[in-house]
Amino acid sequence: MIKNSMVKALNDQINEEMFSSYLYLAMAAQCEAMSLSGFANWMRVQAQEELFHAMKFFGYIAERGGRVELSAIAQPQKEWPSLTTMFEAVYTHECHISECINQLVDLAIQERDYATQNMLQWFVQEQVEEESSADAIVQKMKLVGDAQGAMFMMDRELGTRVFNPPAKEE
Repeated sequence: MIKNSMVKALNDQINEEMFSSYLYLAMAAQCEAMSLSGFANWMRVQAQEELFHAMKFFGYIAERGGRVELSAIAQPQKEWPSLTTMFEAVYTHECHISECINQLVDLAIQERDYATQNMLQWFVQEQVEEESSADAIVQKMKLVGDAQGAMFMMDRELGTRVFNPPAKEE
């Protein structure tokens, strides 16, 4: 049986993941309004990933005999001054989520909850990928600046992203 302190912390993380999904949908909406369907696609796929993460926590809590308790999701920001600042916000947000995961690992260690420590390692590695992906886009955007042709190419590239949920055994 999982301890109540761990269940509460994991429930809080579900809320973080749901907010993340909501945030990326808000970003997708701005990209759509700017007629940048590729950037919007990247954000929608990111939103799906975050929802998948929330459901992974949801399933884990239930599997360990805990009670999932959902709370209100905060309203995300609606607009960003530029695509570069938007992706800088993505990177900053992913760093925040990494810190949340690290705090969960710390709690699992403190509680001597080895099963949760093991489960959280998937998220630790996932956050390395999330931060790297966001930072790579930020660096490309800084490199291309205001070059419309380059932005068109990036929009086309980001439009090819698809959501591929990890295999069950992960």
